[in-house]
Amino acid sequence: MNDAAVLAHATRTINAGSQSFAAAARLFRSDTRESAVMLYTWCRYCDDVVDGQELGHGQLAGTRTLGSLRMAQLEHRTRAACEGQADDAVFRGLAEVVRRHGIPQQYLLEHLAGFRMDVEEKRFVEIGDTLLYCWRVAGVIGVMMSMVMGERDPRTLDRACDLGMAFQLTNIARDIVEDAAIGRVYIPQAWLEEEGLEHIDDILDPAHRAVLARLARRLVDLADPYYQSAVAGIGKLPLRSAWSIATARGVYRAIGLKVVDRGAHAWDSRTSTSKGEKLWQVARGAAVAVGARYASVPARPAELFTRPM
Repeated sequence: MNDAAVLAHATRTINAGSQSFAAAARLFRSDTRESAVMLYTWCRYCDDVVDGQELGHGQLAGTRTLGSLRMAQLEHRTRAACEGQADDAVFRGLAEVVRRHGIPQQYLLEHLAGFRMDVEEKRFVEIGDTLLYCWRVAGVIGVMMSMVMGERDPRTLDRACDLGMAFQLTNIARDIVEDAAIGRVYIPQAWLEEEGLEHIDDILDPAHRAVLARLARRLVDLADPYYQSAVAGIGKLPLRSAWSIATARGVYRAIGLKVVDRGAHAWDSRTSTSKGEKLWQVARGAAVAVGARYASVPARPAELFTRPM
């Protein structure tokens, strides 16, 4: 498979797997977009393999044994790709991203460690457990994407991590019921107990949707300072990249706000943004990207999660 075929496969994957990120990725310079979509394709593929789904859809509960076998295969193939050895379009794309941008193997394996938390049915007791998961499945992706955009300053990578954390907290709020349906609960047990939800069946019971709405609001409120912190990092990126990331930030933040606005009805259907709303965020993202370049940079709030690597 030639390089053009690898890139074509990656482009089809992001277009089918995430309309929000696909829209934002079109704003990148062509070389940055190539690397970003190839990295996204590896992330999407790993998620699909672990969950037995396709492009984020048809998610199924699986056995721990089967999940462990899948994880071992993913880790082996990822390590091989870091050494330039790949056997299909997904891992050839990853190998090229690693070659172009010097992505450390430890970041890729840390991302896989997030999926291992799912496979091993990690119990999220306190909010710190949830934030660790958010770092692994999304924060570290923000760090790697910043490297793809040419940024390696640790302070900027911290802000990129913050945006990934915000995205994942938004995902958790949006997908509370969908995740519970396959046996996964990312809301900390401490929060659930405060609301009198003791079992996963309580989350799935439509009678408790008002309670879920309160929990979703807590998650969206928790995400907000991460969204705010991310702006400082956006200002350090090349302008086209800053525009793209500011747009993605706007789209995802809008999804979280919609979840809150829908209240107990947030899980009647999947919460998303319309084409018109995405176009508005593209325009607004341009203003955020330019403004961030000239704004003073506030200190990063000490209470935010600190990435471990």
